[in-house]
This record gives sequence, structure tokens and C-alpha cells, in this order.
Amino acid sequence: MRTIYAVLLLCFVLFNCDNKSKKEEKGFTYENETTSTESEKSKQETSTPESIAVDMSNKGIGPIQTMDISKKIDKKLAKNGKETFYKLCTACHRPDKRFIGPAVAGILDRRSPEWVMNMILNPVEMIQKDPIAKALMVEYNGAPMPNQGLSEDDARAILEYFRTLKQ
Repeated sequence: MRTIYAVLLLCFVLFNCDNKSKKEEKGFTYENETTSTESEKSKQETSTPESIAVDMSNKGIGPIQTMDISKKIDKKLAKNGKETFYKLCTACHRPDKRFIGPAVAGILDRRSPEWVMNMILNPVEMIQKDPIAKALMVEYNGAPMPNQGLSEDDARAILEYFRTLKQ
């Protein structure tokens, strides 16, 4: 039995080492991008990576450039989003606590709706190019968010579900 555990551990270590080297070959970096202003540098030195990343003006990288969200929550859309979230996202996310990925309750107080939608729809490029996504990847031990292949309608429903969650 111990031999099986040792073999599994060895496979896990080898897979992770190989995966990291492949990402580095493609120009992927785990380091945060540096900022150009002194106030941002001092903010980085005194804050955790997730709090550094609070930037409501960042729209992310992907198909969503602008969004118009009504003040009233669409309950049917939120219900569909909750179902999709629990089917696809709970392997890494919990609504109200840190897990493999960040808690999603209050996400729209920390990120723009466009950023959230682009992260859902385009996580690979976001992790490679977006400074917030890069910082979160570092904070969450290099666990990348997989591309679930969701449609914009599915991502919008998940976003509507996120609006129902209180931090």
C-alpha cells in the first residue's frame, strides 16, 4: 500500500514539474507584473495580492468589452447561473470562502462585471496577460482556472448568480 502512495506522489511531483516548465517555455510567468507609479508600488508592498488586484476599471482580456447590468436581479437567470456554477465551478470555488480558488461572494465589489465574464470565458489568456489574474494565480498556489467552454449566456447567468451572493 505504501508503494502505491509513493508512486502516486512521484507521478504528481513529476507532472507538476513538467507542467511548469512547459508554461515557462510559452512565455508564461508566475511573477506579478511591475507597476510604473510609486503609489502602486507601495500599495503592492503593504497589501496581499488579492487586495492589490482590486481594480474596478480593469475589463480583462476577452470578448466582453462593455456590459449593462440592471439594478434589479433577474431571478430566473440567477437560478440558471447557480445550477451551472454548482455543476462546473464548485470543484475549485465556494460561494463564501476561499478554496482552491477565491470565494465568489462579493466578487463584483472587487472586479468589474466585464472582468468576471472574461475570466469565465477566457481564463487561459487572462492568466497569461491580465495582471489581476496573474496575481490571483500566484496567491492560489499556481492553480489555473480551466476553460469550461461556456457560452456568453452561461457566463452571464453565473454572473447574475454572483450578484445574489452577499459577502
